[in-house]
Amino acid sequence: MYDFTACIVTYNTEQEELNRILNCFKKIKLKFKLWISDNSEKDILRNFIENFSDDRIKYIFNNSNKGFGAGHNIVLQKLIEENEKSEFHLMINADVFFEENTIEKIIAYMRKNSDIGQIGPRIYESNGEINRSCRLLPTPLNLIFRRFLPLKSVVEKLDYNYEMKWYNYRETIDVPILSGCFIFVRMDVLKEIGGFDKRYFMYMEDYDLCRRIGQKYRTVFYPEAEIIHEHGKASYKSRKMMLLHVSSAIKYFNKWGWFFDKERKEKNRECIKKYKK
Repeated sequence: MYDFTACIVTYNTEQEELNRILNCFKKIKLKFKLWISDNSEKDILRNFIENFSDDRIKYIFNNSNKGFGAGHNIVLQKLIEENEKSEFHLMINADVFFEENTIEKIIAYMRKNSDIGQIGPRIYESNGEINRSCRLLPTPLNLIFRRFLPLKSVVEKLDYNYEMKWYNYRETIDVPILSGCFIFVRMDVLKEIGGFDKRYFMYMEDYDLCRRIGQKYRTVFYPEAEIIHEHGKASYKSRKMMLLHVSSAIKYFNKWGWFFDKERKEKNRECIKKYKK
């Protein structure tokens, strides 16, 4: 029985970047197993992983890129088929790193609060700024139309509640959406809801997963644990990524509702009422 299992999905990931996060895992004192699920065209990471000299870290070459969620689902399916027992599961980006005892702290808190399905740490950018990772459930205005609005003041107004800019990031709170760069979940919950939705290639699969977990369990932001996320917002830097983001957003709203979404309205209202000061 593992304390937790984990997965990093890679695609042409630099060895230096991967080496940094693997060294973070190497310091963890819990019983765990980590899979590198490689979506690259060539398995050039295989020798690097095998030479890392840590039998807790395994490599899977997928031989195709079917997307971020699909790369994680391959590992989840493997866990189920091989009957690997684990209390928790972590899906983490390769461009994240963290200090010693971060995972231990999260697991201790989860064990004290059995109603939590998913938990998210406080996230810092590489420049030391806090990443405003907590979100309300998005509307089409938040995710699609704001990209094409030329008025900065209008966009800022749309983002104020959606990005919870009134929250201080110091208190532990229940939040509708947590960051997808570090998805820490109870394994039984993940098996129950069925992993990532296959319709998303990239983007929105983390929102969809967090929302499905939040229908039955608490999704909690826990600032006592901290990580650093070096990259981010690739869709704002690349036209291709932007189009992928918009395409996934359309799929998301086709599934959950565009302008008529009762659950979104109720959850967002509840969060604002409880925490907005």
